Amino acid sequence: PPAPEKALLPGTPAVPPAAPAPSSANRPPLVANPGDPSDVDEVTLPAKPAAILSGNAKWDQAVPSLKEAIAKVEAALAQAGIKANGKPISVFNRTDDDGFQYEVMVPVEAVPNPRPAGLPDDLRFGATPSGKALRFTHKGPYEGIDQTYETVTAYLDAKGILVQDAFVEEYLTPLASPSDEALEVNIYALPK
Repeated sequence: PPAPEKALLPGTPAVPPAAPAPSSANRPPLVANPGDPSDVDEVTLPAKPAAILSGNAKWDQAVPSLKEAIAKVEAALAQAGIKANGKPISVFNRTDDDGFQYEVMVPVEAVPNPRPAGLPDDLRFGATPSGKALRFTHKGPYEGIDQTYETVTAYLDAKGILVQDAFVEEYLTPLASPSDEALEVNIYALPK
């Protein structure tokens, strides 16, 4: 039988065999020990070198936009022979009622120097957010993540913690669809 990650769901377009998307399943998260969905933990995020792609999206297109951006970064890295070594991350830099600005990051072993030819012009290298952070864990469909963010906001307000404007989401499982029940996301809030 085919490996589980190779199995196609009905209605899923076949991926050309030449460039299968690398699976992030065996890559380490930013913080090794898993988070507890019923609790908050204080962690220290390491600054990891990362490939970064910026973009904008409307809220109703969050999952397809982020999924596409992650796929673009992963494909560019694979094509350039750059080894990804962490879970995909989204940093939400600015949000409003209509949508958000984001940076999708895929941690890599090292920033390539010189820059490989053929990488998309809008792909750049930098580092993942680092320092003290509060980790909240979301398990379940992405369309329900607003409730997790309400919990995050209530916790921060109750504790009087001011955080940086950017929230960080780390996808422990692939961002497949807005209704994917198996989704696991670490949400990091970085205190000021």
